[in-house]
Amino acid sequence: MSIENLMAAMAGDARTASRSLRRLGSAPKDAALELMAKRLMERMDNIARENEKDLEKAAGSGLSGAMIDRLTLDAATIRQMAEGLKEVAALPDPVGAVTGMWKRPNGLQVGRVRIPLGVIGFIYESRPNVTVDAAALCLKSGNAVILKGGSEAIHSNMILGDILSESLRDSGIPEKAVQVVPVTDREVVNVLISLEDHIDIIIPRGGEGLIRFVTAHSRVPVLKHYKGVCHVYVDRFADLDMAEEICFNAKVQRPGVCNAMETLLVHEAVSREFLPRMLERFRKAGVEIRGCPMTMERVPGTAPASDEDWPAEFLDLILAVKVVSSLDDALDHIETYSSSHTEAIVTSDYARSRRFLEEVDSSVVLVNASTRFNDGNQLGLGAEIGINTSKLHAFGPMGLEELTTTKFIVLGQGQVRT
Repeated sequence: MSIENLMAAMAGDARTASRSLRRLGSAPKDAALELMAKRLMERMDNIARENEKDLEKAAGSGLSGAMIDRLTLDAATIRQMAEGLKEVAALPDPVGAVTGMWKRPNGLQVGRVRIPLGVIGFIYESRPNVTVDAAALCLKSGNAVILKGGSEAIHSNMILGDILSESLRDSGIPEKAVQVVPVTDREVVNVLISLEDHIDIIIPRGGEGLIRFVTAHSRVPVLKHYKGVCHVYVDRFADLDMAEEICFNAKVQRPGVCNAMETLLVHEAVSREFLPRMLERFRKAGVEIRGCPMTMERVPGTAPASDEDWPAEFLDLILAVKVVSSLDDALDHIETYSSSHTEAIVTSDYARSRRFLEEVDSSVVLVNASTRFNDGNQLGLGAEIGINTSKLHAFGPMGLEELTTTKFIVLGQGQVRT
């Protein structure tokens, strides 16, 4: 079967399944999610064997350590996937929720009710656990989903897809509500993003190159974020012990993810005290520091930052550091180089924290907390299907509610328009 015919058939099956999902209540969806969690745990060894095939290929193809970390499905990761399914099952179902109701002078009752988006095309790289997260969120929110993972995770994604589809079938739900594309041909993406008659929205999740390609060529609406250039600003009124822990966590805990800190901004008034100890701790953790001239003055031996470092998403143990003269200077830098993903301020001054929250135009803005909290699970959404840094139709982590839209309902008693 050609790529065009394969994708057209999958999209048609997804559209048919989406009609059935509209009629589905919360109980059968939750039961299916619980069964998926149970089957993942029962087949942990099978999943690990398939994942090992992907890891062996990755080791021979020169993938970075950060990419291999994303690809790995160990016992702890599989347990987290199963727990994530249960957490989504326990969340309130947004579908059918009435978000408003009002009465017109002619007696018409007008309201808005949450409905699924329909069919979602999800294109992603490397992380096979995302297969389960995306399927869970789409099912709970009443959407059918076509999952196009990266070629590096094909064995992992296929066994996960088989388990998910089997669980749907055994729960009395159309198994085509969740489909994993079974081929690695890159032409799949071109075809998928052209199927505007069957697919309602495309969500790409991966490297900047992938997302820009999908955005430039898709005939289907796209929700996306290009990259995560995340900042932490250590204010002159910061608790420096707190700032040290936040900055270390934001950079080192998992450097290869989009919510890791890429640029550290430090107020000049605390830079002499803070930077030597902070950068020493970073260096012991293997972080390469690239600093502005004042950072180099405060900590001799620091490598100079280039103009290309300030807008860079390193996704590695590399950090750009700049000393700023004021809060205004920090805000200006963020406005210039931010990717609208995640920014944080460390300060004990309430007015300055409020100003930072109001003026920084990113999807998540934090006070006295690590950028690593920009995550659907950490923010109480259950899982997430991605983080949208464009403002339509959602901004920030996309959980259940963000995978729905609203339609108007109108209840009359024979009214006609005059």
